[in-house]
Amino acid sequence: MSRPYPSEEPENSPATFEQHAPDGESSSVSGSDLSRTDPFPLNLDALRISTGFGPHAGRSIVLIGLMGAGKSTIGRRLAQRLGLGFVDADAEIERAAGCSINDVFRMYGEAAFRDGERRVIRRLLDGPSRVLATGGGAFMNDETRSLIRERAISVWLRCSLDILVRRVSGRSHRPLLNNTRPREILDRLMTDRHPVYAEADIIVQCGDDNVDNSTTKVIEALALNRRPRRLPVELGNASYDVVIGAGLIERAGALLAPVVPQKRAVVVTDETVAGLYLPSLLESLADSGFQVQSVVVPPGEKSKSLEEFGRVTDAILEHGVERRTTVIALGGGIVGDLAGFVAATLMRGLPFAQIPTTLLSQVDSSVGGKTGINTPWGKNLIGAFHQPAVVLADISTLATLPPREVRAGYAEIVKSGLIGDEALFTWCEKHGAAVLSQEPGALAEAVEKACAFKAAVVTKDEFERSSEGGRALLNLGHTFGHALEAELGYDGRLLHGEAVSIGLRLAFLLSVRLGYCSGADLDRVTRHLESNGMPVRISDIGEHFSAETLLHHMTRDKKMRDGRLTFVLVRGIGKAFTCRDVPVEAVRSVLIEDGCASDAVQPPNN
Repeated sequence: MSRPYPSEEPENSPATFEQHAPDGESSSVSGSDLSRTDPFPLNLDALRISTGFGPHAGRSIVLIGLMGAGKSTIGRRLAQRLGLGFVDADAEIERAAGCSINDVFRMYGEAAFRDGERRVIRRLLDGPSRVLATGGGAFMNDETRSLIRERAISVWLRCSLDILVRRVSGRSHRPLLNNTRPREILDRLMTDRHPVYAEADIIVQCGDDNVDNSTTKVIEALALNRRPRRLPVELGNASYDVVIGAGLIERAGALLAPVVPQKRAVVVTDETVAGLYLPSLLESLADSGFQVQSVVVPPGEKSKSLEEFGRVTDAILEHGVERRTTVIALGGGIVGDLAGFVAATLMRGLPFAQIPTTLLSQVDSSVGGKTGINTPWGKNLIGAFHQPAVVLADISTLATLPPREVRAGYAEIVKSGLIGDEALFTWCEKHGAAVLSQEPGALAEAVEKACAFKAAVVTKDEFERSSEGGRALLNLGHTFGHALEAELGYDGRLLHGEAVSIGLRLAFLLSVRLGYCSGADLDRVTRHLESNGMPVRISDIGEHFSAETLLHHMTRDKKMRDGRLTFVLVRGIGKAFTCRDVPVEAVRSVLIEDGCASDAVQPPNN
């Protein structure tokens, strides 16, 4: 049975003080002879920096957190399980100083201690990779934090106030606890330090788990950890980063704080996502000093309506927001489109941040600033361009998605390659199975590649005004797909990505029929989609459609130009172009060939 957390006593707490000169020689000194303005003396040669630690090569692992978080206890167990050495920074400071930390604080003050602490940590990180437990204030020092970021992986062991109070009660060797009630000082330290701790590479929630379970959490987090990828979207005044990685929701406060104008926000999410990720997001934002409210909408396409737009707007205004308050979209593309449109219109524009939680939204709708809601006349017919301040694409959230939704999102990645990057499509052919099985490395690379492609297109044509090509190319497969969605009433029988998958093949089929593209390319696309379990034909939906009805929906599409059907067609894989006068008969023929009925009466124009 695993033992509970013991008190984190330093390994060495000598009662006498011995000053060490820079050359390592020592001399006895009384406290009255010491200047509080000078750094306290350290014998840095006394540090354990030459021990050959285990098989792990590369960065050290630095544990940070408040007193009582279990840094030393978990650190020792972590080092044992990883085959690394363990060092307690406080114990090494005492070893180098020749006195206890209490004595250092008493005789030199905290500022001198922090300077010495930084020098000790630097010396330790110059040595072999190891697990290093630091004092609670070490990470607060800018130089120390920069040093740790450069040379190590930082892990914040986050605990609740009640747990910390219980663990530190009765301790006398902590200088900060000597003159104040533990709850009061820990509460103040949380307020001061959590916003900085939130900058750690990894955050692990440590509750009342035993040591082994907490250590396992750290190991699992380390296994998934990769430094977040940052993809810049350069749009002049509206430039922003797409940050891609695991565990970003738990670090959202630290990532958002530098890029939004005020630490005040309203989170818009749906009922499903709220149950999964809203508590973690609110906790992260609170750690970084944000004041936050939340608005929860029903899941599904029907939330992209004028009625729900009005309800969300009223709810946000009721919270008394200001023009610098940020609207945060937490969820899939539906939530992002709705929350983005709310942000674009409230007070003539509020700051906006995207935290997409589906593969579809991470690779498509969260990037580029398109926002909008649906009407009975069609999809996204009311909307605005409103660029986010940042996009946090947390690939950890994809683990909770059903396989069907992962495949739907994958269609948008394939689409990017088919539009203008044949190398990306070739990459999909090689790695698509890994993406769909949610291998973290493949997922992160797929998201980055698709976002990079979209960012390049958006940068050249932010408002979709290019007369040829440009941002309109991102609609490859969408004219067909939107018609299918509209006919089914956006009721969930057909996901947007599934409609796009079918639309991609139809766009290639139409291109072949019009003589623009070879049948071999159509076969290659069809084979890839089918081999990965994607729907590729209208008949795959299992519903009955009329070619005339779908054509009628296409005439309501916002991509109509001068009353003519406009499609994105292809001259091959990676060679998309806009065609503004596609013969209706060719489209009808393709729809019938793909499974539509041809004898329905066309509904009257409204």
